Parts: sequence; structure tokens; C-alpha cells
Amino acid sequence: MSLVPAFFHHLSEVLYQVLECVGVNPWVVERRRHTFLHREAEEDVYHYQRGQDVTTFHFGSQSEGTTTPGLQSDTDTLYTSNEFNIMYSCADWHQGKFNLLMVRDEDTPPQHYMLQWIRSDILQPVQHTDHPDFVTDSQGRVFFSSMAVVRTAAEIWGDVHVRHGPSNSPCEDFDFVIALHCNTLPAKVVSWFTRMQHGFWPSQDTLQAARMCPCFLVPDGYHGSPTEQLEWRITPNLIERLLMFSLSMVPIKCLVILKMLKKQEFVKYIHCENCKFTTFHCKTALFFTLNRTPQTVWTKSRLIDCIVRCLQTILEFLNQGECPHFIVEGVDLLDRKLCRGCQLRLGQAIQGMIHDDMHVLFHLQTDDLGQRLMALPHEVRPYPSDDVNAGICGKLARDMFEHYLKSVRNVCSRLCNNEEADVNTCINNEINILESLTINPSTTQFENTQIHLIMKSLKSVKASITSSSCIQYGQPLPPDIWQLYGESLTTDVASSKLKLASMHYCRGELRRAASVLNEVEFDLVDSVQPVCGCGRLPPYQKLSRGFCEYTVHNYSHDQLTKKLSFCVRFLREEKFCAPWLLWCEMYRAVGDDVDHRNPAECQWMDWAQVDARPFLLYLQYLTYRGLGLRHRQLEAFHGLEVIMSSQDKLNQLYHPETFCNMFGHCCELEGDIQRALEVYNLSLDNEPRNNAANFHKQRLELMLNNYN
Repeated sequence: MSLVPAFFHHLSEVLYQVLECVGVNPWVVERRRHTFLHREAEEDVYHYQRGQDVTTFHFGSQSEGTTTPGLQSDTDTLYTSNEFNIMYSCADWHQGKFNLLMVRDEDTPPQHYMLQWIRSDILQPVQHTDHPDFVTDSQGRVFFSSMAVVRTAAEIWGDVHVRHGPSNSPCEDFDFVIALHCNTLPAKVVSWFTRMQHGFWPSQDTLQAARMCPCFLVPDGYHGSPTEQLEWRITPNLIERLLMFSLSMVPIKCLVILKMLKKQEFVKYIHCENCKFTTFHCKTALFFTLNRTPQTVWTKSRLIDCIVRCLQTILEFLNQGECPHFIVEGVDLLDRKLCRGCQLRLGQAIQGMIHDDMHVLFHLQTDDLGQRLMALPHEVRPYPSDDVNAGICGKLARDMFEHYLKSVRNVCSRLCNNEEADVNTCINNEINILESLTINPSTTQFENTQIHLIMKSLKSVKASITSSSCIQYGQPLPPDIWQLYGESLTTDVASSKLKLASMHYCRGELRRAASVLNEVEFDLVDSVQPVCGCGRLPPYQKLSRGFCEYTVHNYSHDQLTKKLSFCVRFLREEKFCAPWLLWCEMYRAVGDDVDHRNPAECQWMDWAQVDARPFLLYLQYLTYRGLGLRHRQLEAFHGLEVIMSSQDKLNQLYHPETFCNMFGHCCELEGDIQRALEVYNLSLDNEPRNNAANFHKQRLELMLNNYN
């Protein structure tokens, strides 16, 4: 290299610092991993509640912590159904199970298997079937088709179905893979452990842990193979994730730089339509480089040297026209991914980058990396990074709880649609199931956290449903109701407390309601972040700066709930605990409005959902009106007016149409019918369908006509 060693080492340290500033640092990496492990546990608990034997895994850049905001990495989720018994040999057969035997013929492509159906009563192949998911070959063998997953996904998502390899999803930002769990590691994977004995990496402890990781079969046949639709590809995702989790920050930063180069530079030299050089190629090059290079090389001051070594590994693959899979023996990752012409062009480009002493780094635009590097030419000093790192941590925390609230939404929807029992009975059964999970020794810490969160939410609903029934029939509240409310109040800083205040208001206990509302007002400071599980994301929602800064150092669920406000939800069974206006939200459909709901809206639009801060102000207005405290009533009205007059504040709301309807009702109570009508019209401009403002507008117009 033409760079003198001192400058080369210094530039490595500058690059190391710059990457720290854009989110490639220990605390953000740990936060990403923590977040996605929690999401796995959350989904596993949800599937268990539904009686489904499904396990969830998150793989890829987001869950590994090897991404930045500028890389815009998607989210990879793998679901494995445990109802199938995947047999590597006849010794794996189980009576009474849905047995599928992994089969390879002489011409079966590397890394692929076909799954032959074996009877559940005796160890013999199934001879014939009319089932559409199975195909009989010329030898009379019955195979489970990998296209069965594709057909199912197409039925679920219809016109929005997107397929990439084994992934089937409703959009480009998420990759969902349905996989089958292998009970035994295939020989092509087992041989890897022997090959790894002589390298510098991974460590013996990591290899020992890897032996416990299962492999998966994903529905991805070898393109152009005569049996493509019968083939399943073996993938050691969990071993790869374990390897990534074992890395120090230097190789993680190397991989991030490789991804940036791939995104901006490598793509310039790949001209063929069906050719691509992927992130997995970059990861594979990193693995091989780590295996060949002493650990003493992987230091901060040699970061650029490590990047060059990885590029040289890629160059070696391109020159020889083969990129071996790091784990699965006999697989060429360049095969049918990158034609020879593109390989040679990309190889020449990488050779030029190396010979040019990696000046290409100064031209990287992702996360303004090049500009950041040039801003630190003489000394290593922190680049203004607090906002970037805090923003990443804040978004991860919000997304994790949004995911959790969607899970609660799904549970409530399922319980409400149960025709065999009332909702309260269903909730009791659900809580009993969750409590039994907490004493199960196989339940993980992540799952226990999720279980306790869901139980809090369900107890809040149960308390409200019980109270609603008592209010409806004029009965006293049962003594245990206060324990239910008490156990649910720490779901977040506002939603459960607001439901308690609303219950007091509806019972005519206005001073108690005011006391709870004062407590919520004290806690609901500007640093609290709103979050909802309705499936909407406000188009211009800004993460609270205070919340983001808080999440950098506080990321346990108990800590985060102190800085979150969930939207308030009332089921129809809770309606007597909600002000009359919210009843209208539960019956918002007019004409064919129901046909214009997306799947998420179909779950919650027969309930009332409202943002916490506007609902606090609305309840304060009603409560202080009832108490005759006119000055406090006007303060609440002014707070609603401030939101109404600010498009920026309206853009932060998950349910702006419901807010408008509440404010319109306050205008009515103020005697300003014309303004109320204007507000309802504004609500309809925002959401013309499935909006209770249609009812309020008709009601006011009828009132005005009768008056005139």
C-alpha cells in the first residue's frame, strides 16, 4: 500500500469512530439483538395461545446488529412449524407423527432435498394421495411440494404477495419464510465441524454451541432443476446467527462497510438483469477471512486492513468463479447468482479499490460516511452522534412495543370472535394459559417478560368489562375489581389509568376520576412516546427526543413502559366504561364501509381507539364540567384547541379522526354548533369512510333543520 503505516492506522481509528457514530457500536448492536429476541418470544407466546406449534426466529442484519439507518435493511422472519417430523434417516421416524424423509437423488442440486411422505402408523412410504400439496413422481414416491407454501401465501396476501426465493410477504420491507425444522444435522453440515478444527475462528466454545443448533428446510428449489417445485433448501441460519453473535466490533464494522460498498459500488459493475451480489456473499467472505486470519489482526487500528482482507477473499472467489458456502459443503453461492462476465468486471473493480488504498471509502454516501470521514482528517474526535444513536434506540423501542400491542390486538380480536363463550370467560381462560406458562421450566426469560405484559393488558380489559356490566345494570363493583385494576396500571404511563378514570367518570365518581386524571397529567410529559398497535403509523410521527435519549441507557420492558403511552382501547363489551361519544366509534361503519377496511382495521374498527393525550384532555373537559370547575374545563378545551390548530400535532396522532370527533363534541357542549359541524367535516376530510363523524354530522344537520 502507498499509505504510510501511521496514517493507515490512524485512518482505521477514524473510520472506527465514524461507524460508532452511525449506530455500529456495542450498545446499539446489543439493543438490536435484545429487541428481536423479545419479538421472537412475543410471537412464540402468541402462537402458543392459539394452540399452534410454531417457533419464530429473526435473522439478518436487523437482528444481528450489522446495519445502519442508511442501509435500510429489511426484516427477516422465519417461522418453523413443529407439526412435521423431518427425518434425515429412518431412525428419526416417530409413530403418530407427520413424517417426511429427506431424500436426495444423484442429480439433486447441492444444498437441496426432497421430502418423501412416510406413513405415521408403520415405517413405509405413502403410496398415493390426492392432496394438492403433494406430488407423486415417476417412481411412485409421494413428495411434499415446496410450492404448497407459495400457494398458501398467495391466498393470504392476494395481489400484494411478494416472493423472493423462499420468502413470501405482503411488502418489500419484510421477508417471511415458512420453514421446516430438521431433527438431525445433515452430513453436509456435520462435516463443517471437522473442517473448522484447524482455523483461527470460530472458537471451540462457539463450535460446541453450534452443534446444538438445528437446521431448517426452506421452500426454495434450485432454479431450472427438473424437480424444482419438489425441492427444499437446507439452511443453517441458527448456526450463522450464533457465529455473528460471537463477533467483536471490528468484524461487525467490516461487514457493515462491505454492505455499503455492495450497495453503492459493486452494483455499478453488475449489468445483467438476473445477476446480483448479495449481503450473504459479503457475510460469507467475512467468515472465511476470520477463519484464515489470526485474532490479533482484528483490532481497531487495523480496521481498514481487515476490510481489505475481506475484499481480497471476495476477489479470490470471483477469480476462481466459485464462492463456497462457509458451512454447507459442496455449495457454490455464485452459481446462477452472478454470470462470469459480471464476476470479472466486479473483480477488476475490487482490485482497483485495493490498489487505490481504499480511497473509495471517502466517496461512500450511505449515512454520509465519506463526508464524516473527511470531517475528521487530523484527530479522532466524536462526530455529533447522540441524535443518530438515540434515534436508532428510540425507534427500536417504539417498534418493539408496537409489535407487542399488535399481538394484544390479535388476542382481543380472537377472543371477541369466539362464538362459544363470552369475552370475559375467554379472557379468564387466556390468563390461566399464560399463568401455566410462567411455571413451565422451558419458558425463557424473554417469554416470561412477554407473558407478564400480555397478562397486564388482559387484566385491564377484564376489569373494564366487569365494571361495564356493573354500570349497565346498576350493580356495585365486586371487591376483587380493584386488584385487577391495580395489576394493570403499569402497562404504560397512561392507557390503563385513563380507562380507570373513565370508569369512575361513567359511575358518576367525578372526584375520583379527577384524581386519576391529575396523576396521568403529571406523568404524561413531553418525553413520553405515543405508540399504538392498530397497524397505522402516523405519516409524520416524530420520536420524542427525551424518549430516544432515555432508551440509550434504559431498555428493559419495565424501564421503557415508564416512557410510553399506549392508545386507549375500549371493546364493545367495555362501552359502559367509556363516554357516550366513544360508543359511536364502535359503530362507525356506514353503508359498505366495512368492505373498505384492511385486515388490521377489521380487527379494531368495531372498538373505540383513541390517542392517550387527546383522551386525557377530553376526559378532563367532561369531568371538570361535571364538577363545575369552569376554569379547569376551559384549560382542557384549550389543550384540545392547540392540537386542533396544529397540523404538525395532528400528524402525530394515530387516530386523528377520533380526536376531531371528541373536539367536535366539546364544541357542541360549548354551544358552538357551527364550529362543531366544521370539525366533523374536517374529520371526514381526513377519513371519509369508517368514521363516526358521519353520524355526528347527520345528527347536527337534523338538529339545525328542526331548529330552523
